[in-house]
Amino acid sequence: MHYHKISIKLLLVCLFGLFPLMGNAQEDAARDDDKPTIIYSGTPKTYEIVDIKVEGVPNYEDFALISLSGLAVGQQIDIPGSQITEAIQRYWKHGLFSNIKITAEKIEGSRVWIKISLDQRPRISEINYHGVKKSERKDLEAKLGMMVGSQITPHMVNRSETLIKRYFEDKGFKNAEILIVQRDDPAKENQVVVDVTIDKKEKIKVHRIYVEGNEALKDSKVKKAMKKTNEKGRLMNLFKTKKFIPENFANDKKLIIEKYNELGYRDAFIAKDSVVPYNDKSVDIYLTIDEGPKYYIRNISWVGNTLYPTEQLEYLLQMKKGDVYNQKLLLDRTVVDDDAIGNLYYNNGYVFYNLDPVEVNIVGDSIDLEMRIQEGLPATINTVKINGNDRLYENVVRRELRTRPGELFNKENIMRSLREIQQMGHFDPENIMPDIIPNPESSTVDIAYDLVSKANDQVEFSAGWGQTGVIGKLSLKFTNFSLANLLHPGKNYRGILPQGDGQTLTLSGQTNAKYYQSYSVSFFDPWFGGKRPNSFSFSAYYSVQTDVSSRWYNDSYYNNMYNMGYGGGGYGGGYGGGYGAENFYDPDKSMKVFGVSAGWGKRLTWPDDYFTFTANLSYQRYILRDWQYFLIRNGKSNNLSVNLTLARASFDNPIFPRQGSDFSLSVQLTPPYSLWDGVKYKEIDNSNEKDLERKNKWIEYHKWKFKGKTYMSLMDPIRYKRVPVLMTRVELGLLGHYNNHKRSPFETFEMGGDGMSGYSGYATEMIALRGYDNNSLTPRGGGYAYTRLGLELRYPLMLEPSTSIYILGFAEAGNAWNRVKDFNPFELKRSAGVGVRIFLPMIGMMGIDWGYGFDKVNGSTQYGGSQFHFILGQEF
Repeated sequence: MHYHKISIKLLLVCLFGLFPLMGNAQEDAARDDDKPTIIYSGTPKTYEIVDIKVEGVPNYEDFALISLSGLAVGQQIDIPGSQITEAIQRYWKHGLFSNIKITAEKIEGSRVWIKISLDQRPRISEINYHGVKKSERKDLEAKLGMMVGSQITPHMVNRSETLIKRYFEDKGFKNAEILIVQRDDPAKENQVVVDVTIDKKEKIKVHRIYVEGNEALKDSKVKKAMKKTNEKGRLMNLFKTKKFIPENFANDKKLIIEKYNELGYRDAFIAKDSVVPYNDKSVDIYLTIDEGPKYYIRNISWVGNTLYPTEQLEYLLQMKKGDVYNQKLLLDRTVVDDDAIGNLYYNNGYVFYNLDPVEVNIVGDSIDLEMRIQEGLPATINTVKINGNDRLYENVVRRELRTRPGELFNKENIMRSLREIQQMGHFDPENIMPDIIPNPESSTVDIAYDLVSKANDQVEFSAGWGQTGVIGKLSLKFTNFSLANLLHPGKNYRGILPQGDGQTLTLSGQTNAKYYQSYSVSFFDPWFGGKRPNSFSFSAYYSVQTDVSSRWYNDSYYNNMYNMGYGGGGYGGGYGGGYGAENFYDPDKSMKVFGVSAGWGKRLTWPDDYFTFTANLSYQRYILRDWQYFLIRNGKSNNLSVNLTLARASFDNPIFPRQGSDFSLSVQLTPPYSLWDGVKYKEIDNSNEKDLERKNKWIEYHKWKFKGKTYMSLMDPIRYKRVPVLMTRVELGLLGHYNNHKRSPFETFEMGGDGMSGYSGYATEMIALRGYDNNSLTPRGGGYAYTRLGLELRYPLMLEPSTSIYILGFAEAGNAWNRVKDFNPFELKRSAGVGVRIFLPMIGMMGIDWGYGFDKVNGSTQYGGSQFHFILGQEF
């Protein structure tokens, strides 16, 4: 319709706008102050253009506009003739002008002076979107390309209407109405305000899907094969999308055929489909399927394989004579990322390998397959490049790689290299991409790892004022520390501390005014010495905790505070909830803990190189003064122990794992002093403080722990970036003794709540069980055995270098016992709930969980029921 309008306008211009150029040669001597008059019926005459002037468009240079016309000074043109008509058409095609006129201002003999009069289309001064969300407006701005300052044309308006319509159709708003209106801007000459009004209407949904011609699959199976086209009002589709989007429907029809192909129906196709409006808000879909016959495999032959025997390839293919002809399985085992046969070749250097399954014969319902293999030559790695690393020294990243120049190409080594880079924590795990460039001429491969650096240092700071006075914590974690450069300032410094070697330095301090103070420093080097993946760690810490005086328990407020906080949450809750606690400070009641530890670890090669072994030597000294919360109230106790841990970690992402596992088995041992110290512990009177102090001067125990986690994606993590992940957990801990009369009062398990270390964190081990108060499941006398089981379903909302967010639902169970012999895995406290996690590089993991405890604790309902748990710097 628009082209008809332009054609009519061009005709009018040609008839009337050019009329002054169509005169008679006899009238060339007309007066200079009058425009020449040319009779249209006259014979065309050739003129030379002497001058060209342009008016009406002050924003453009004249030479640019004249050039656009195709006319030039000195050019010979016929009047009347086609050159003037073609010049006008050029201006119309450009789209920036609303009126065009070319006139002859003067004619002398065979010379002509021409004037081009143009009316410029207005520019956009403002664009307003009505009826859309902020995110939709941003999407539309990017798609339309209609910007403030640009000239608005009919083509631009028509194109914008089409793109907006298509955008909302893709979102299910098939009946969306779009109106684009221009209005003059009174404050700006020749500029307009553009109002884009969008009435999305309601989303078009699928009312019913009718299937015909299907015999091998029930209607429900056909409908289930479609992932994004689902009927509304069906209970099974409660959490599925029901909107109708043509693009999704086209993809779902392919999925139906794939389902038939999987069942052996090689020739199945959709003979007819139609979408019919049911009402203004929904449509009915009609499908007619031609299933064809069901096919079986009659024979599979292999051609071209010289490296591996046919029997081995048949085993990997998982298809044999007599099986249903499952084209999906054939595709999975030979083409896509689960390419079992291809991996056999790729992991041994044959990157140029190719497998082409060919149907060589079809007899009735039977098919003969010929598996044609081109093995090629083994490829070696030529170069390995690391791109995007601006945090670590390159050798720190390169030492984690399993791909080195000169070695045979190995796909598994590339995947393992990606995993090791992810575990470093310095690069965005969602954007680590290998770039593999084969060079067939030289039988080599170039590999480049494209990395995106991210901040990994963490700062935890909190401050406030409580009943006990100033409360605060400051923790600095530097994950790219360089001990070697500590004494070499200058170019080796990339911040306030030397960086680049990937070592971790943590400094932490915490205070609760007079009642609690804690300080710690730790260092970890994953490649001690820089040549082998042997780790070294060192830590030192000191804490002092004081108690309230006896007046606290006699105070008139005590009973109320006890019921509100102290009685429910242990002694830590008493300090936070006590009224005027600073007035009951008693420095003569305290527990001090000093400790140091050093550890060494080694990456093993057997059973595989996911295994690690670590040994840690530690010493703690406990100084107690009238401390009523342990079996021993006064004295000094020493804890010298060795901790041996065998672990295997194969999960793929340190922040949001999608697959893999994490297992560890550890034993912590002290020397069995009671075997040689000559003390008859059976005869010691535990009510005598001096005897009790002598008994626990050197504590002894053996502590066994097993922890296991598995991660399983419920969707293909290769195809989809956001996939739900099921995490399972099993934990078990036992604290044993060498002498039944010398049980350790320390290193016990405190269970319940968020698992965050409390004030006694250096003396006991905190075990989380959401849905219950902190420490509420700890038996009287301390926990010497515990177990914890759990399921957690996670779904990511955002996985970016700056922020990672995921939601979760959990169900777990656990309990703790005072004696190992009382351990009963069928006597567990159960809970369930939901939560959210947010990972910020500068802070670490934090989140909140709501849990509900289903069981009573010690005959009371006080600790069960609804509970909120806050998490900072810790992952459950």
